[in-house]
Amino acid sequence: MVTAHGAEQIITSRLNLVAWEITRACNLKCAHCRASAVDRRSPDELSTSDCYHVIDGILEVGKPILILTGGEPLARPDVFDIAQYAVSKGLRVVMGSNGTLINDETANKLKSIPISRIAISLDFPIPALQDKFRGQHGAYAAAMAGIAAIKKAGLELQINCTLTRQNISYLEQLLKLALELEAVAFHPFFLVPTGRGKGLEADELSSEEYEKTLNWIYDRQMELGDKIFFKPTDAPHYLRVMKQRQKQAGETGLGKTKTSSGNPVHAVTRGCLAGTGFCFVSHTGVVQGCGYLDIEAGNVRNQPFSEIWAESPLFKSMRDLSNIKGKCGDCEYKRICGGCRARAFETTGDFLEAEPYCLHQPHNCEKVR
Repeated sequence: MVTAHGAEQIITSRLNLVAWEITRACNLKCAHCRASAVDRRSPDELSTSDCYHVIDGILEVGKPILILTGGEPLARPDVFDIAQYAVSKGLRVVMGSNGTLINDETANKLKSIPISRIAISLDFPIPALQDKFRGQHGAYAAAMAGIAAIKKAGLELQINCTLTRQNISYLEQLLKLALELEAVAFHPFFLVPTGRGKGLEADELSSEEYEKTLNWIYDRQMELGDKIFFKPTDAPHYLRVMKQRQKQAGETGLGKTKTSSGNPVHAVTRGCLAGTGFCFVSHTGVVQGCGYLDIEAGNVRNQPFSEIWAESPLFKSMRDLSNIKGKCGDCEYKRICGGCRARAFETTGDFLEAEPYCLHQPHNCEKVR
C-alpha cells in the first residue's frame, strides 16, 4: 500500500516474506553463489537458541512466510529443529536447497515438520552443464534423486534457476523439465552479480534480453494458467511488463494473466519488496533488505528484529518512493515496480539509483491505477 504525504509517497510496510540464510556452509561451489558459500560452517553462525529468538522476534512483527536457505540449509544438522520451532509457532516454512543432500529419510523428516515447499535449483537441463555450473561432478544426478525423494514424500516442489547468457537458451527446456517433474512453481532468478556471482558479470543478460525474457514469461504464464506458477525474481520490472501487457490484452478483449493461485507462496504484490514486504537475515544475524543488497539494516544479536524492521533508517528510506533517483524516480510504474535496489547498488554504489537493466522510458503524464 502506498499513501501520499505531501510530496512524499510512503509504502506502508507489511512483512510477508523473510529469507533466512541459516548457514553459509554448502557441499557445492556454484558459479552464481551470492554467499560465496564454503564447505564448513562458520563459528559465528547463530546458535540454535539464537535462531529460536529470531523466530520469536519475527512473530512480533507478523506471520510471514519463512524461507530457510543458505549456503545449503541441510548442511546444518539442527535445521529440522529450527523449522519445527517456526512451524509450531504458526509460521509457514519453505526451504531452498540444491537437492543433493535429500534422500527418502530427509524428505520424510521435512514432510513431518511439515515444510510447506522445497525449492530445488536446476540451472541447466543437461547433466554435464549443471555439474560444471554447480562445481561438482554428479550434482545434476544427485539433485534429481533429491527431487524424486521430495515427490515420494508428498512435498510441494518448486524449481528455481538463475538466468545468465550461459543458460538463457535452455529456458524453454527448463520449464518443460519443471512441468515433467510436476513442480507447482518455476522461479527464474535474474542474476545480481554479488559474491561468487561477480565472476559471471560478463554473462549477465542485457536490458534487451531481460525485456524479451520477461515478456516470454508473461506469455508462457498466460498459456499454462494454473498448471504452474511463474515468479521472476530480482526482476521487479516484470510488474511493469505485466501491467503493460494487461492493458494491451484489455484492448483486444483477451484475459489477464493469473498472478496468484490462492496459495500465499504465490503472492505477487510488488516488484522490489526489499524493506517493505521482505527482508533477509544472514547466518550471523545481519538483517538486509535482500540477500543481494549488501547493506546492513541491523543485527538481531544486538537489536530486536521488530525494532530493526520498524525503525531501520535503511528500511525507512526504501519505503519512501520520493527517495528513488533517476528514471525510476520519475517512472509511472514505481509504485508497483520500484526497480532492483540491489542491482542499482552493485552498478552505481547507490541503492536509490535507477534500475540499470530496464528499457522503459517513463511517461510522467500517465498514471498507474
